[in-house]
Amino acid sequence: MTDDGEGSERPMTRRRASYCPDCGAPVETRAFEGRDRAFCPDCREFVFQNPAPVGAVVVLDGSEALLVERGIPPDRGKWTVPAGFLEVDESAREGAARELEEETGLAVDPDALELARTGFHVDDPAEGSLLSVCFAVERARTRGAVRPGSEPTDARFWEPEALLAGDAETRSVDCRRLEAAFEVLRGQERSFDRG
Repeated sequence: MTDDGEGSERPMTRRRASYCPDCGAPVETRAFEGRDRAFCPDCREFVFQNPAPVGAVVVLDGSEALLVERGIPPDRGKWTVPAGFLEVDESAREGAARELEEETGLAVDPDALELARTGFHVDDPAEGSLLSVCFAVERARTRGAVRPGSEPTDARFWEPEALLAGDAETRSVDCRRLEAAFEVLRGQERSFDRG
């Protein structure tokens, strides 16, 4: 979109732009549609920051939840809900099911996944802007044996309270995902905060 409202293509980035993704020129800030936005004076185009979609699946087995220990940055060594970027040709359910199998060895029919929560993460230092779509499913609705995939170093079921009480590290976004899964699948309002 050009600064006069004409144009058909809008350059987009996941991270806040300092340079135009099309021509490489430094961007400046201009007001547009009620927000300050990056603008390329050379291309005369606004550069929009848009989130990359991420699919996640919380698998519950009794009072335990399946987590993976991240083997790659960001957050290497932290225990997280299995999750990853969606591919261009898959729905959020399909992508979340694919990520679950890639990271844990468990397969699930995407239609068996229950929407647990969505979350928007802006300016994560390592990942930029993310839109997380989290699903939940009971272990009985999955197939296969739990084993870490190529990116995690471990995959196993945890009592969330035991995870938080020990030396293992996790992220606040994963605590929120666990809370949402227990509420959606079990009707339980639980709080998983360290401390």
